[in-house]
Amino acid sequence: MKPIYLLFLVTLFISCKKVQPIEVSMKDDVKVLASDSLHGRQTGTSYEVLAADYIAKRFEDLGLEPKGVNGYFQEFSFKDKSDPHGNVNYVSKSEDSTVTGTNVIGYLNNNAENIIVIGAHYDHLGMGIEGSLFRGENPEIHNGADDNASGVAVMLDLIKKLKGVNTTNNYLFIAFSGEEMGLLGSNYYVKNPSIDLKKVDYMLNMDMVGRLNSENTIAVHGVGTSPIFKQVLFANKGALNIAEHESGVGPSDHTSFYLADIPVLHFFTGQHEDYHKPSDDAERLNYDGMEVISQYILSIITELNDDGKIAFRKTKNESQEVPAFKVTLGVVPDYLFDGKGMRIDGVSEDKPAQMAGMQKGDIVIKMGDNDIEDMMSYMKALGKFEKGTTTKVAINRNNEIIVLDVTF
Repeated sequence: MKPIYLLFLVTLFISCKKVQPIEVSMKDDVKVLASDSLHGRQTGTSYEVLAADYIAKRFEDLGLEPKGVNGYFQEFSFKDKSDPHGNVNYVSKSEDSTVTGTNVIGYLNNNAENIIVIGAHYDHLGMGIEGSLFRGENPEIHNGADDNASGVAVMLDLIKKLKGVNTTNNYLFIAFSGEEMGLLGSNYYVKNPSIDLKKVDYMLNMDMVGRLNSENTIAVHGVGTSPIFKQVLFANKGALNIAEHESGVGPSDHTSFYLADIPVLHFFTGQHEDYHKPSDDAERLNYDGMEVISQYILSIITELNDDGKIAFRKTKNESQEVPAFKVTLGVVPDYLFDGKGMRIDGVSEDKPAQMAGMQKGDIVIKMGDNDIEDMMSYMKALGKFEKGTTTKVAINRNNEIIVLDVTF
């Protein structure tokens, strides 16, 4: 689909109030949001505003009530932090040297007592802000089809599926801004909610759900944030394989709600070689897989529909157990792998793994004297090495054990 056509489609949705709403598929939504015309939807840019307008028009056409501060919109301004690990400084209004992001918020009101929040961030990296893994000489558009046009598309699909169904709850749909800069939009919303957060039953977050693999494996984070979640997740999984993670803390917007003592689930189909690169384009997504995930999430909502307000439970923050790394192996881990070891999903050029001869699909089972049982033990082992050191790394390649010399 040509960028000029996509820009026309965006304009049609934003400006043409009298035209009858057309049936829009998840693929259609991704193609618009991940088009070159929106220049990677970087927070605070005019292109992010165009994306916000598109989502707001989709909310309107799907019959959602506006639930922002200004119609569907909730703007927030902040001073861009020079320290990526520091705290963001929100300001009361847009000023020089500030950035303004826009959450898009719609409400499906069933006149019920409790509310389910369903969210997905829509911002991305523009031409390649901090966090980009692209190493080309000239800037390129980072379209972010999987990250996270896919999550927004599934969220919009769920609106259609929930109309007149599971009416024991109300539903608040939020497209978050500022996620790539540090969960800023969700953090701001929790601190400045447009509904009573005490009425929120649980929060569902879709971030990178467009690459369901051939093994039908989906990672679900936050399983431990309510005692009932695990049973419900596995009872409704169908042909899916669930890689479960207990913690409610992670690098996506569900974390903001977990920290407000709200049960959360985050759905994720795994990292890949196009992550945070210009190659994360619409044609690379598994749209049939997105439909499977949308149906799965609907089945979870349906299962919980008559359960009243579910219990919240705090979880261990798994990220606190991981040491800081002085070195890198230069691989993309397969976060969905649930066997013994750490399976490699991609190898970066000119990094220790590639120079040692590692390949995609290899499973790291030992680094030096450290046995690698899973992702956590891999990260702990990696934290023990210094730059310039050489160690033996054992890998399982097609059921053959190979030992390689790796220099960090």
